[in-house]
Amino acid sequence: MKNSLIFRVILLGAIAIAGIIGMQAYWVINTWNINEEEFSKKASLALYRTACGLADLSGGDLPPRNIVNQRTTNYYVVNIDSEIDDDHLEYFLQKEFERLALYVDFEYAVYDCTTNEMMYGNYCSFNPGKQTDLTELGDLPKDDKFTYYFSVKFPNRSGYLLGKMQLSIFFSAILMIVLIFFAYSMYIMLRQKRLSELQKDFINNMTHEFKTPISTIKISADVFQNAPEVQNNPRLLRYATIIKEQNKRLNSQVEKVLQLARIEQGNFELKLEQFPVAETLNAIVNSTAVQAEKQGGTLESDIRLGDIHIEADRLHFTNILHNLLDNAIKYCCERPVIRLSAYASDQQVTIKIEDKGVGISKEHMSRIFSKFYRVPTGNVHKVKGFGLGLYYVKSICDAQGWQLDMESTPGEGTSVYLHIPVLQPGFQSWWYQLRTYFSKYLRKTATRLTNA
Repeated sequence: MKNSLIFRVILLGAIAIAGIIGMQAYWVINTWNINEEEFSKKASLALYRTACGLADLSGGDLPPRNIVNQRTTNYYVVNIDSEIDDDHLEYFLQKEFERLALYVDFEYAVYDCTTNEMMYGNYCSFNPGKQTDLTELGDLPKDDKFTYYFSVKFPNRSGYLLGKMQLSIFFSAILMIVLIFFAYSMYIMLRQKRLSELQKDFINNMTHEFKTPISTIKISADVFQNAPEVQNNPRLLRYATIIKEQNKRLNSQVEKVLQLARIEQGNFELKLEQFPVAETLNAIVNSTAVQAEKQGGTLESDIRLGDIHIEADRLHFTNILHNLLDNAIKYCCERPVIRLSAYASDQQVTIKIEDKGVGISKEHMSRIFSKFYRVPTGNVHKVKGFGLGLYYVKSICDAQGWQLDMESTPGEGTSVYLHIPVLQPGFQSWWYQLRTYFSKYLRKTATRLTNA
């Protein structure tokens, strides 16, 4: 993943997180304010009804104003202008709080004008089994504005409000977990990027270092094979041929890794040319049929294309077909039975390669074109490889804008379909060529984003 893309991801993620945190904070604060306002209204209403009840009981009248006065967030003073009975006060308080569903602990005190002190009443709890720290109770100050009054304090007001905000607190906790997960994901992503870059650098350096000894071995093998002593000795000639073939195979694998590295780094360029498809396919079939016959198998062909031309990179076109045919030979059951057919339809060439091999199960089909992926076969690998063949085929097809499909049934075989646009001269094909161009552009863009 490119540094610019990582920076954009982090920046957009930070903006999104800041927005989410802001919305969550606004929601929590707003919920707290609503609950606090509701608590104040219920408490004031309950205290006013209590004052009315006490006034009716004593036969007096309430003051015209300033009956319920909130001094702090949890402390209220109620002016009643008549003597107050403690037992009646507690009864009315509990009754009114229960009527308004205000189930919160409270304590109350009555002002005694003869002693000029607050006479502590009682602490009333709606949870009888709850343990209360009595040392924190009893702090109910006097009020110099009134003569007959009582005061009520709610020691657990904050806990009561938090209890009504359990849903908000729960979602806030989930948000914090999400933020921690996002930060951890970014850390893992940056760490994986660094490791991936180290891995790519190592593979690139290693494959480039292989090129020199491979070239040296090739030159030495050619000299060794052409020596008169080796030509006259069948045993030495056989070994020389093996060295040359294996060196060629090693060189092809290194070239494949280098080509894939260029594709991933965006340095890959196709050398497009126009050529007849049938001629190229016949040459590929003739060279591959020998390998199938060596294993006692057959490679049939049915090419009905005439003089149809395509525009493509001939080298990579040949390579991907050789890869597909080699897989069909490698993954045969006993002997390879392969058929290559090609036909033109709907302004495109369809090349079909079908075999009667081991097949691929559905669970592996979605990953068969992934880099380094090989279908699991336990600890036994009869067919050697790096899992780069089909990934290379898919990468070239995407770069060319071709469509690649595969169908497979375990034990019955595999069919691969390659759909290539036909190069058709004349004014009738301009729309198709334009559509093909945009298709190639979109596929290349998708490939770059995927590799990023």
